[in-house]
Amino acid sequence: MPHSKLKDIEKFILSKRAAAVRKIDPRKVVTAEWVRMKCQYGCGGFGEHLTCPPYSPTPERTRRMLDEYSVALLIHWGDGHSDRKTLAAIEREAFLAGYYKAFILAGGPCHLCRECNVKGTCRHPYESRPAMEACGIDVYQTARDAGFPIEVVTCHEDKPNFYTLLLIE
Repeated sequence: MPHSKLKDIEKFILSKRAAAVRKIDPRKVVTAEWVRMKCQYGCGGFGEHLTCPPYSPTPERTRRMLDEYSVALLIHWGDGHSDRKTLAAIEREAFLAGYYKAFILAGGPCHLCRECNVKGTCRHPYESRPAMEACGIDVYQTARDAGFPIEVVTCHEDKPNFYTLLLIE
């Protein structure tokens, strides 16, 4: 795929109010079992969304998937994360640019529905994507390794940093 198409995707992402975009090697995305356990034992939304555990891919499956890609774009949203419809638009833009394997991983739980249909199929399959954390991605280490800021938020005055990951080939 030509380098100019990748630059066009990065421009499109920035037009959606991302703070920054950085190309990284998918092999550098850190996966770990403990991350998914934090979702199970630390998140009040466990089991309430098809994009989260126990429905989301395991860290092992995520690692296998990451290894099928040669390029990842780590998207930094600053202290405001983007909605699932924006992420779907980014994935679609990459697909239409010729990156037919484009797949985006979100940050945090999906809120497309007031109540997720966990006993059936997703009502928004074109917009809904699993959270990186739910798939076992250590967002903290991955962001730090890419040179992005991220710290534990310890009080209301602290500004969080939100990230998503676009996989392309």
